Amino acid sequence: MADRVHPAAASDRDHSQPPPDTVKPPTSDDKPLLPQGTYVIQIPKDQVYRIPPPENSHKIKKLANRKPRRSCCCRCFCWTIATTIILLILLAIATGILYLVFRPEKLKYSIDNISIGGVNLTSSAPISPRVNVSIRAENPNDKLSVYYNGKGSSVNVYYADVNLCNGVLPTIEQLTNNVTVIKTALKGSNIILARADHSRLVSQQRTRNVPLKLKVKAPLKIKIGAVKTWEITVTVKCDVTVDQLTQKSKIVSKNCGYSVKLW
Repeated sequence: MADRVHPAAASDRDHSQPPPDTVKPPTSDDKPLLPQGTYVIQIPKDQVYRIPPPENSHKIKKLANRKPRRSCCCRCFCWTIATTIILLILLAIATGILYLVFRPEKLKYSIDNISIGGVNLTSSAPISPRVNVSIRAENPNDKLSVYYNGKGSSVNVYYADVNLCNGVLPTIEQLTNNVTVIKTALKGSNIILARADHSRLVSQQRTRNVPLKLKVKAPLKIKIGAVKTWEITVTVKCDVTVDQLTQKSKIVSKNCGYSVKLW
């Protein structure tokens, strides 16, 4: 005889789960899954993307497309420096070539003769000196000529910083490998000597040892082959000592030097 299967008793059922037909659908009265409140979410910085406001987007595009002025100024400055350096290098090369080809030598200057008149020291009256000076100019170069421009030149004679007389140089062309004596007449008018200078000058003339200073400013041009240079200014300074302030004065000692101004 077959066994009968009886349904389990109600007491034997699992009370932890209600029957399927007894599960209630969720309602608005049920509690949320997470408690309400403020939450902080941390995101890595490299994953944060900033989007500018729409009203500022055109400004950002304008700034991005604009070329910095500083780079243009730096570029111009660098080009200027580079051009200057190149020109200096080319000038140095040209100067070196000219020096090797022409082998220029220094010009030489000295005082050949000096005669003085119009100086009367027997009284304290003003004096009006008349001085004739012969300047010896030597050009030892075989390929360079010298052109002295009298316009703009000056010759001055001093005693104890007192300008006794002045004049100018004549216009002269000095050829290659040549010695030229340049003569010039100087004049002074109503020169008043201080009492101390007058007494010292009388004493020095008595001992035949009168110191004078000669200053010559000579604009000149140098001819190299068929080309003349720009105007160069030569300044000659000489310390000359004569035995007396007369037409027959003789040079006791002399020492000359000169400087050149290229521009």
